[in-house]
Amino acid sequence: MAGRARNPVQGLLLWLRRQPPKVKTALGCVGAIAMLVLLRFLVVDHDNLFVLAEAIHSVGIIVLIYKLQKERTCAGLSLKSQELTAIFLAVRLYCSVVMEYDIHTLLDTATLATTLWVIYMLRFKLKSTYMEDLDNLPSYYVIIPCAALAFLIHPSTAHHVVNRILWAFCVYLEAVSVLPQLRVMQNTKVVEPFTAHYVFALGVARFLSCAHWVLQIIDGRSYLINALGYGWWPSMVLLSEIVQTFILADFCYYYVKSVLEGQSIVRLPSGVV
Repeated sequence: MAGRARNPVQGLLLWLRRQPPKVKTALGCVGAIAMLVLLRFLVVDHDNLFVLAEAIHSVGIIVLIYKLQKERTCAGLSLKSQELTAIFLAVRLYCSVVMEYDIHTLLDTATLATTLWVIYMLRFKLKSTYMEDLDNLPSYYVIIPCAALAFLIHPSTAHHVVNRILWAFCVYLEAVSVLPQLRVMQNTKVVEPFTAHYVFALGVARFLSCAHWVLQIIDGRSYLINALGYGWWPSMVLLSEIVQTFILADFCYYYVKSVLEGQSIVRLPSGVV
């Protein structure tokens, strides 16, 4: 009892672990809402949240580069997730150049370049350490549904229809590009530190990106809706952001839990991802 009193964090984690899934989900939603409220008052210009999300994604890629350079192994990493990331970044970069061209264009260029370098290392330099048998989620399971959905639901702006479809495709693909990486972690059940840092960075970036859209809508930014167009597309953008966040929510919980408990690796129970 005295040990628990001296370490309230572990006591809280133990209590959370004993709660049924519905209670954990409800607490997670309450926590997310509390974070949104906090961000609304702390961040004056909510556009900065989207820039910060892209910057954190870039930091996650840098962590991967450090891992590959220091440990000379790509064990635990999904080549397919990196390739899907490169695809949506390349498409988004094209859309950014022809449709808006701003700070996001520069961030996407840097992130794409580093992602391509990671792919090169996995495919060639460190191929012998790549867990191909565990990276077993076919890419077309992700790409084809995203392409079909983009053809059906895309922005209704004044841009060329091809550009609008490509814009929708990169939004949908970004939402699910991490699925192969989650499958690898599901197969291994143990996530080493650098891979865990990278995936956690993705989770934080996804949450900030989702917070950006939610807060823009709450603040009544009508110009944002006008920029996105009308119909189903604005709703699909918000839904995609929410899906991205929830896909990584479980892993982020176990990551934070491991950090608070002083563990260097993240252990995942069955069925988490």
